[in-house]
This record gives sequence, C-alpha cells and structure tokens, in this order.
Amino acid sequence: MLEYKFTGAAPGLRVVEGQTGGHEIAGYASLFGQCDRGGDTVAAGAYAASLARLAARGDQVRMLWQHDPAQPIGIWDAVREDATGLYVKGRLLPDVARAREAQALLAAGAVDGLSIGYRTLRAEKRPGGGRRLLELDLWEVSLVTFPMQSTARIDRKSDSLDDLSLLTARLRAARAALAAL
Repeated sequence: MLEYKFTGAAPGLRVVEGQTGGHEIAGYASLFGQCDRGGDTVAAGAYAASLARLAARGDQVRMLWQHDPAQPIGIWDAVREDATGLYVKGRLLPDVARAREAQALLAAGAVDGLSIGYRTLRAEKRPGGGRRLLELDLWEVSLVTFPMQSTARIDRKSDSLDDLSLLTARLRAARAALAAL
C-alpha cells in the first residue's frame, strides 16, 4: 500500500466536526476495476508514481469544489492507494465560504461525490470501448454532485453520540431477540 500523508493525520473513515481545524471528510475518490460513465477503468497501481513524485517535491493533491481550480475548499491530509482504490482523507476549511456551503450540502445529503482531476500518462484500449488507465498524473480530488465513477463517494460514517446511541439500541434489540430464541 502506498500512502502519502500531507499532515500525518491518522487513518480512518469518519466525518467529524471541528477536531482537526475543519470538517473532516474521507472516502474513495477512485475504485480500481470499476467502469466509469465514460467507459474507463483505473488499474491498481495507477497512482503510485504520481503520489511518489508529489511526496518527493513536497507538493499535494488539491481539494476543489466541482473541479473548479478557482474554488479550493480544503486540504487532503492523506491520499493513499490501497487494494480498493484511491483513498482520501481531509478537511473542509471553516474560513472558506464555499467550504462551509459544501459542509451544509454534505450534511443534507445533497452532495457526496468524489471525482479526480488527472492527466493520463499510460492507458490501453479495452475491447468494446473505453480504456484501462495504467498510470495517471493526479492533480486534484473534488467534491462533486455527480461523480464520473458512481461509487466514488464520501463515507458517511460518524462518531457522533447520536450514532453511538443508535448502535447501542440496535445491539440491545439484537441481544433481546437472541435471548428470546
């Protein structure tokens, strides 16, 4: 697994308010082997060289709103390639108006997509159309309304007390159901 951490943030899938200087988000921006709306699939390892180049020069993948380079909304603290795809974890910056709007849209469920901005370095044509992307130069990961790869989404998990209360109630109900057997 190749991982590029920008600030040393701990790994994990969470959406948490305020603990790291912003609204924390995480999820998969790209999943390996899954066909996108344009017929392309990304091969495992496609991001490795790009992440290594970024790390070597002390640069980072940008967090944008809807792929608009004039609208950065946060910082990706960690970007890594694992067996599933390209995992990202970062923070929406509270001092940026568009980031506050994005946070409200995320909370309402109106926006939850992730999408990558990149340049194709190596690809091969797939039988029946589309390409298998073998090496990509990753520039940015955006929060978007409609991701090109429909499964590239923000993970909605949270460690809020409401979620813990719901989990506790479900566990008690399951224990009671098992005891009744």
